[in-house]
Amino acid sequence: MNRDLRFVLAGSVATLLLSSSLVAAQEWKPDRPINLIVPWGAGGSTDQVTRVTAPILGEALGVDVVVVNQPGASGAIGTQEVLNAPHDGYTWTANAIANNATYSVSGLLEGTDIDDWHIYLSVANVPVVSVPAGSEFTDFGQLLEALKTRGGEITVATAGITSSGGTAIAALSDAADGFDYNMITYDGGGPAAIATAAGEAMVTTQLAVEQTELIRGGRLTALAVLSDQPLLLDGVDPIPPITDWIPDMELAPDYFGIFIPADAPPEVLATVDAIWADKVMNSPELKTYAETFGAVFAPSYGAEARAMAMPVAILEACSSVARGEAVNDPSTIGIDCETRTEVGK
Repeated sequence: MNRDLRFVLAGSVATLLLSSSLVAAQEWKPDRPINLIVPWGAGGSTDQVTRVTAPILGEALGVDVVVVNQPGASGAIGTQEVLNAPHDGYTWTANAIANNATYSVSGLLEGTDIDDWHIYLSVANVPVVSVPAGSEFTDFGQLLEALKTRGGEITVATAGITSSGGTAIAALSDAADGFDYNMITYDGGGPAAIATAAGEAMVTTQLAVEQTELIRGGRLTALAVLSDQPLLLDGVDPIPPITDWIPDMELAPDYFGIFIPADAPPEVLATVDAIWADKVMNSPELKTYAETFGAVFAPSYGAEARAMAMPVAILEACSSVARGEAVNDPSTIGIDCETRTEVGK
């Protein structure tokens, strides 16, 4: 099929879907504020992007979307709170979708998976390996050698084992044929980055968006980005890709967004679908946030968002098995780690 014709057809389908969603959207008019639980501390990656998107949604809905930080257990406590609340459309959560997809594998939340949620993605984030200003390590190669020879001495600040920083350092160890490290955990990626800048830890592997201002301010030195391309930030030298040192490292984009229980009333989901398509996917505020803090502007929702989320969910689930950290087999949530594919549950 002609490429231009494909775009025309895709645009026509999107217009029809949006039109039908807008009609359905008129059926739900919330009559009280919406509680949006961020299961991580203030200032972290989830908190940052949620505080950009929540006002957009609130303005369109005509009610406040109230962001509440409820950290603990690598995001599981706040997520459980949303699952326990009435699924009436008035309690949402926000997170990295790989967490919600794999909490059952890690044993932090039993019996839940990606299909418990209607997904609204906003940005993709990448972890960055950084050290405090004045660190003995001036490039990633030096740090990697130290991790291989002095691993237990190297302190790494993260937001927990299932956080982006926690899975990043574990993935680095896997890709480099194994090394030890001493993880220090905080209530969010922002606090972990700040603690590293203050010298409480020797390294952080949290996301770029949690470190950007500290890097720009000279308090952190970025050594590598977990990508196969350099990370470009205004006012900072390009951050080299991890593949300069570990060429075969398996990588997948880490998507963040807002999630509503999938069994919420259909009119609620249709309303938010329409707002996401009309307002969030065209938001200059969200685009500016992404460009400023080193995230990728990548909004989507529904089935498209789920499809975009699965590669990182599969990678995280199967990597936890390889490290011996999985409490439940990923097959229980429909992931086959032998083929690295999604299968029926």
